[in-house]
Amino acid sequence: MSDLAKTLIFFGVILICMGVFAAIFSKVPMLGKLPGDIFLRKGSFTFYFPLTTCILLSLILTLAFTLFGKK
Repeated sequence: MSDLAKTLIFFGVILICMGVFAAIFSKVPMLGKLPGDIFLRKGSFTFYFPLTTCILLSLILTLAFTLFGKK
């Protein structure tokens, strides 16, 4: 199998995992509504950027990969 095919399969698996993660954790209370998340509404325009949520998830994933990634 070529390198391109392996890369596409890898990214496909990553997208599927992200979709499952989003479906499971979309029901977690307060996730996405933390202080520091940016939410702007002006008329029919809405902008939402979960800054604090991204930082928190990054810290949790970094810790998990650090702890469980060692051989």
